[in-house]
Amino acid sequence: MEIKFDHHQSAHCENGVVSNLMKHNGYNISEPMVFGIGSGLLYCYIPFLMVNHAPAITYRAMPGFIFKRFAKRVGIKIKREKFKDRAKAKARLDENLKNNNPVGLQVGVYNLDYFPDEYRFHFNAHNLVVYGKKNDNYLISDPVMENVTTLTPQQLEKVRFAKGAFAPKGHIYFPTDFPKKLNLEKGIIKGIQQTCREMLAPVPVVGVKGIRTVAKLIRKWPKKKGTKVANHYLGQIVRMQEEIGTGGGGFRYIFAAFLQESSKILNNEKLADLAKEMTQIGDLWRDFAVDASRIYKNRGTKTDGYNDVASQLETIADKEEVFFKTLKKAIKK
Repeated sequence: MEIKFDHHQSAHCENGVVSNLMKHNGYNISEPMVFGIGSGLLYCYIPFLMVNHAPAITYRAMPGFIFKRFAKRVGIKIKREKFKDRAKAKARLDENLKNNNPVGLQVGVYNLDYFPDEYRFHFNAHNLVVYGKKNDNYLISDPVMENVTTLTPQQLEKVRFAKGAFAPKGHIYFPTDFPKKLNLEKGIIKGIQQTCREMLAPVPVVGVKGIRTVAKLIRKWPKKKGTKVANHYLGQIVRMQEEIGTGGGGFRYIFAAFLQESSKILNNEKLADLAKEMTQIGDLWRDFAVDASRIYKNRGTKTDGYNDVASQLETIADKEEVFFKTLKKAIKK
């Protein structure tokens, strides 16, 4: 029971799953286009949610939101299901595969045996495609991996029902209906409008204000939390920004690619210029990550490292505030 399915590697799992499922159904939609139309770019500090023993900081929309928004904006319908009963979850998956329908699954990363050890931690918002069965093992297209792989029924069940924050609960999803023509133009505008709204939100933990809040906290962490905890928190920020399929720079490079592609679809040169600017901002995020990693790996030569990286974040926040105000104007007719 193997469905003819082309595996394409991507930077981020949810974008990659959606892009691959769209390509399977005859629509050549890139990963950046999925991400941009789905308003994937975000910055949010969530102090009450601990991930890997550190306050959660996300550079993207909540799990599942990207596909949901993308589908609504371009005119496709999707089906999603979660399960309490593991047998029912397996039966629903097998039923789809029997009907030649590859599906997306939300899973936990920690027990994915094919992941390198350094990338396996308790994170339950990973996404992959199951596209068939062979010798009772499931055929897996994980978009962040170079090649396809397999999981036994027991291995797949374990990751589908991982415990903790964002527990997948057997989450399965797939497109069910497509329009004759995808409404990309409308989708791009809606996607950009929401991203600008969220990045400029008057809330202290979201968008550019959220970046400034975290900068202030970084200055306090060494004294308030102690060096060991402060280093762990800083390390977790870098991990969420650079190591879990963001494409680097906290998704800024993927967003830049989306703006570049959108400039041609909308015939809007301003977006091409802004794509270059966002790439430069992505470089600043990456510089921050390099300097932060030197601190938590105890390789820094600066005596005031925490204040230095906090200042870098404040500079980024200032630049992103100007950027998103300009982007908001660039799509107004």
